[in-house]
Amino acid sequence: MGVADLADYPWDAVAPYAERARAHPDGIVDLSIGSPVDPTPAVVADALRAATDAHAYPQTVGTPALREAIVDWYARRRGVSGLSPDHVLPTIGSKELVALLPLLLDVGPGDVVVHPQAAYPTYEVGAHLVGATPVAADDPASWPKATRLVWLNSPGNPDGRVLDAAFLRSAVGRARELGAVLASDECYAELGWDAPWDGRPIPSALDPEVTGGDTRGILSVYSLSKQSNLAGYRAAFLAGDPQILARLLTARKHLGLMLPAPVQAAMIAALGDDGHVADQKERYRARRAVLRPALEAAGFRIDQSEAGLYLWATEGQDAWDSLGRLAEAGILAGPGHFYGRHFPQHIRLSLTATDERVGAAAQRLRSL
Repeated sequence: MGVADLADYPWDAVAPYAERARAHPDGIVDLSIGSPVDPTPAVVADALRAATDAHAYPQTVGTPALREAIVDWYARRRGVSGLSPDHVLPTIGSKELVALLPLLLDVGPGDVVVHPQAAYPTYEVGAHLVGATPVAADDPASWPKATRLVWLNSPGNPDGRVLDAAFLRSAVGRARELGAVLASDECYAELGWDAPWDGRPIPSALDPEVTGGDTRGILSVYSLSKQSNLAGYRAAFLAGDPQILARLLTARKHLGLMLPAPVQAAMIAALGDDGHVADQKERYRARRAVLRPALEAAGFRIDQSEAGLYLWATEGQDAWDSLGRLAEAGILAGPGHFYGRHFPQHIRLSLTATDERVGAAAQRLRSL
């Protein structure tokens, strides 16, 4: 299987529901795709503007200042000490990395790529791209012997599930038994809501409590899209096993996967400023506090969702029926069908709408 064999882009199937929602007299409330709506922080935009004289090719490995900023960020925000610049690598957003990682790790036919049961679709796309077999499995004991790559996602997209340090330890141990690389997608780690995750950092797969100081076979993936409203900058990075990163760096050099120099400068500013991250989290907290009770009043049950950017909800019927019901009220969500076959009755609603639009959604939900 190759690129030409990939299925149609799933979000195209939502277009009729979007059209129905736009017909609402007060307009659509789009809670489907988690694209940030709040301003890019001034400290980041200023750094980008100051770096626009970018006449030379950027370094694929990232500038020394950026790599140091990533190392410092892991120590300060994630409790991951002991990293060096050789342990980190910037990427052009996280989606290209997720899709290309099986290729860059030389995974292929006969190999298995494990991903969560409720999963971001690109994990499966990356497996299909190289002819590997994607397997949705949350229990490490069930991971097949042919597993070469394991994707974890904490907090999860779409379900907001957090994996604690004990689970991460067991996952790392099982991946090492299998000789597989474990890649942990941690892009929503700054957005913890329910106890205990609002009061302490969400664990990284690189946490010393998980690894015992040994990063062998482990990668952590992070994006600034959500915490810093930088989705349009395509600013992300990974960290972990330096031997794996060296292999990835060589491949990325050959492929020309270079992060633009102004974006690298903007990332340094974003990684060094915790204030704007706290401000953005409070915006999302306020929207969540409005949207969640309104969904429950409309007959939806919220599952997991203890962290992350989404509410994972069900009213006990097929997700497409729920989408239709919401679209009549001018609200657009994402169907659980997009996130694997295990959750056909769930929908995903994003917190990435303005305060006014979230308020409008809550009012409409209560009228249901």
